[in-house]
Amino acid sequence: MADVNPTVPQIKVCGLTVPEEAAGCAALGADAIGLVFFPPSPRHVTLDQAARIAAALPARVRRTGVFVDPGRELLAETIAGCGLHVVQLHGREAPEVAVWLRERFQVTVIKGLFVTKAPPLTAAGDYDVAAYLVECGKGPLPGGNALAWDWGAAADFARRHPTVLAGGLDADNVGRAIAAALPDAVDASSGLEAAPGRKDLKKVERFIAAVRRTSDLYLERPRPLRPIF
Repeated sequence: MADVNPTVPQIKVCGLTVPEEAAGCAALGADAIGLVFFPPSPRHVTLDQAARIAAALPARVRRTGVFVDPGRELLAETIAGCGLHVVQLHGREAPEVAVWLRERFQVTVIKGLFVTKAPPLTAAGDYDVAAYLVECGKGPLPGGNALAWDWGAAADFARRHPTVLAGGLDADNVGRAIAAALPDAVDASSGLEAAPGRKDLKKVERFIAAVRRTSDLYLERPRPLRPIF
């Protein structure tokens, strides 16, 4: 797990498809890189693509695999082939899948929960995981679908649980989103792109700078930020 600044949320840049862009995000200060293993997504990568991206990352950056209702064989093959540190379950996976992942592979497990669809925020108690990724849940795909939402709806949840805030985040709104919810980490994808799956490193740089400017919001917080990645 990377060193954590106690007053700045950790940053995951998700949906990378090109090794050079992943390395660029890492160099700019991303704490984690997300690799999407979900064929309907325009950011889907094959195991070979993902392995090349993973190889381009420095050791401090957490390689995160994003899955939607995966089979255990796919999970095992991908964790081994890419050296994943983190598995993000973003569908309607049974709680025992998270337990199996943690016990079998010693990876960090994050479960996606949604404000407007299943699994809802109230299902948090069903999952024995390290953290939860929270987003609205509107749109045709399981991810944020580039849709901004009322991030403050996650504020109470984030007080009680380790939380990654996601959904429609970009350099222009992430400060407002963090102020509304005070999450432990943030996750962005389409808001940092030049085209689906292709990151614009200038947008990434602005996004990371905007997140770092929120540190004052956490100075008076009664507890430190919880490390996720």
